Amino acid sequence: MITSIPVIFGSKNVKRILCCSIVTILFSQTTAQNLTKYVDPFIGTGGHGHTYPGATVPFGMVQLSPDNGSEGWDWCSGYNFIDSTIASFSHTHLSGTGCGDWVDISVMPNTKLIPDKEDFFKVHFSHKNEKASPGFYSVKLDNGINVSLTATERCGMHKYEFPTGCDPVLRFQLSYTINYDKAVKTRIIQLNDSTIVGYRYSKGWAEVQQVFFAARTSRPVYKLHVYQNNRHKEVAMDNQDGSVYNGELEFKDPAGKPIMMKVALSSVSTEKALLALGEIKGWDFERVKKNAVQQWEEELEKITVKTSNDNLRHIFYSALYHTCMAPVVYSDADGKYKNAKGQTLKMAKGQRYTVFSLWDTFRGLNPLFTLTQPERNVDILNSMLAFYDENGLLPVWDLSTWETNCMTGYHAVPVLADAVLKNTAGLDAERAYKAMRASAFQNVRGTQDYIKYGYLPQNKEGHSVTKTVEFAYDDWCIAQVAKKLNKMDDYALFMKRSEAYKLLFDHASGFIRGKNSNGNWVEPFDPLLTSTEQSSMYEEGNAWQYTFFVPHDVRGLAKELGGNDKLGDKLDALFNAAPSKETFKDAPPDVSGLIGQYAHGNEPSHHIAYMYTFVGQAWKTQERVRYIVDSMYHAAPDGYAGNEDCGQMSAWAVWSTIGFYPANPATGEYVFGSPMFDEVVMQVPGDKQMTIHAKNNSKLNMYIQSVTLNGRPYTKTYIDHATLLKGGVLEFTMGALPNKEWGSKPSDWPSSATN
Repeated sequence: MITSIPVIFGSKNVKRILCCSIVTILFSQTTAQNLTKYVDPFIGTGGHGHTYPGATVPFGMVQLSPDNGSEGWDWCSGYNFIDSTIASFSHTHLSGTGCGDWVDISVMPNTKLIPDKEDFFKVHFSHKNEKASPGFYSVKLDNGINVSLTATERCGMHKYEFPTGCDPVLRFQLSYTINYDKAVKTRIIQLNDSTIVGYRYSKGWAEVQQVFFAARTSRPVYKLHVYQNNRHKEVAMDNQDGSVYNGELEFKDPAGKPIMMKVALSSVSTEKALLALGEIKGWDFERVKKNAVQQWEEELEKITVKTSNDNLRHIFYSALYHTCMAPVVYSDADGKYKNAKGQTLKMAKGQRYTVFSLWDTFRGLNPLFTLTQPERNVDILNSMLAFYDENGLLPVWDLSTWETNCMTGYHAVPVLADAVLKNTAGLDAERAYKAMRASAFQNVRGTQDYIKYGYLPQNKEGHSVTKTVEFAYDDWCIAQVAKKLNKMDDYALFMKRSEAYKLLFDHASGFIRGKNSNGNWVEPFDPLLTSTEQSSMYEEGNAWQYTFFVPHDVRGLAKELGGNDKLGDKLDALFNAAPSKETFKDAPPDVSGLIGQYAHGNEPSHHIAYMYTFVGQAWKTQERVRYIVDSMYHAAPDGYAGNEDCGQMSAWAVWSTIGFYPANPATGEYVFGSPMFDEVVMQVPGDKQMTIHAKNNSKLNMYIQSVTLNGRPYTKTYIDHATLLKGGVLEFTMGALPNKEWGSKPSDWPSSATN
């Protein structure tokens, strides 16, 4: 607060005081926005979103969240909003994935000892007694226990309020599993009257997972009971022989006072987990919660928006929140970690990360990190290179440093290429290129046949079309880095490989489709057919969706179709095509959020609405993007059209509501869509701001009429990364009718390999 300012307006000092005071006031207004109130962690917990509602800090090792005790595809995070029971509060969770795993170090309170049995001990609850906000979760169980949870990076904090007159129990159910996960060896040891340590070794989606933990309680433990899983018989603490054990901490009546507990994790050892307990000093739950909230506030303040649409504001900030859930820290505070090979290693600098859902996140989330996570992103990139050092290849889907080999392509490549092409400090470009090239010449996943034939024949390996078009895109990315590093022979080689999609384009049908090694098309062919079978030509999709996966050469695809207007017509046909119940009967559930044959609930479609702009039909991009946001994102538990997939579904919403999207994730070009906020202020690396205004913005005024950059007319239909980093003011003038002249000149279109 300013109490007085000397009125000596000629003084430079007073000018400085006034300037500093104004800056202080503005800064206070910014930091006082309380943006966390617009985040609803329950968005995505229903339907097929697969998110979790629990307590975590941005990219934290600990994700302390409830598990329903149910299994199945819609419980991949351990929790689904339709459920009404809780079986545990575990410390690791996956956000929005299509496979269920983790849920390590499960804790469940009760008012008495819990019988050890195969079926998990479950307690009913009501959503009216449940709350969640960034860094905090609470629920009152039907047995009268109030549960409150918060977290630091490597440590979870629990507060349990028990009914009076009971002898509370905290059960460490290390055998707790969901879906693919299975505990194979656990241990729990009491060190003193309030401290236990242990570990959980398991296998599942990742074949090797090891989590060490240390737990400390605010009240002395009356007794530790140890049970071998499903044996119904207590064993001595020292007689744990390598099987799976659960433990129950029994307390005496706390006389109405809460029992607090903190649980820290490590990938290395229980000793390191004990050190991580130091992240939480004392037993002040509210202080820990406040610190977690502040960390989230700092993340959300990186992009501030102005709108009268409160629903859209909730959707936006909940999406921005979800972009900070993965990847997650895997190493201890000193940078040490134990990988899936059992090697204890240390990052040369920074932290090791895991949970790389690259088939999803390379499209929008990782490019967003170059703006919102410039420092952390270097550690994320170097974690991929550490994976390469340890395994000889870049990760495809890294979980607990184990290669799950989930999905197709080698999509660490576009992430690293994007970073190299953006001159990311702290990333060794030559080292990254060596790793990218190794992935392009691997002898698994059909790559050798792809190299031999110029495409992957369907009779050599399933999902051949998806793999061919994805390999081609990744190869184009390698080519751009080769060119930057003056490796021109490699540049020519990989540019040639990037044209592989043309060999699978069928001019008669107008689709990219499967071909056998003899050069003949695979018959019969149904462009609507979507199958879960490994023999399918397409991974989680069909010919309609994958014909458009040529983000590096949109105008090359247009040429194959017969010209730019023909591509526009084909895109119109995609959005207007009627789904077929017959050919969708074996479709994977991932193919969701359908608008015609456009499937927003699955990532291969995410760039498609922006393709119109590459051929001079920008107004169609604008109306499609608006419709997708309005129809596919809602401020409700089932508010996502499909799996959230570690932040990609949310990243698309963040980009698109702001007004642009990286349709080709490795060009550094952000293609304009239809800005939905009156004003956006982005904090960009280098302590600068890019302010985005949408003049005359409304639900009806979805079409761009004109654009200015720093007050000067701007005719390009995209903004590049270098320009964005300079900061300034980008202003869109919006209208209710398409301006078909804006963006119609080829010189203003986003780049394409074929120009």
